[in-house]
Amino acid sequence: MLSLFLDLPQGTLDLLVLKALTWGPRHGYAIARILEERTGDRLRIEEGSLYPALYRMEGKGWIEPEWGESELGRKAKFYAITREGRKQLKRQVTHWQTVQDAVARVLKTENA
Repeated sequence: MLSLFLDLPQGTLDLLVLKALTWGPRHGYAIARILEERTGDRLRIEEGSLYPALYRMEGKGWIEPEWGESELGRKAKFYAITREGRKQLKRQVTHWQTVQDAVARVLKTENA
């Protein structure tokens, strides 16, 4: 089966990670897998993008880490969304919906 992998627009990864963490704390690999599953495998989240994003969001106070044990019994850093992260998610969802609406309006416009 042929898979289509989409490039994410700038800033979209933070939005998706924050949303994924509203479903419960997860370690990095689990975050990537749940996003891939929820998008029907249309998005592939690479480690080289995900972990810098997690560190950046941790620095901004949007997520907080806690060490735990993965499903495989390995030590892993689990991330949870913070109150500030939920506020940021709400701002980003509003922004995304505004951009999506604006683009849809242009695409619906017929040639003059």
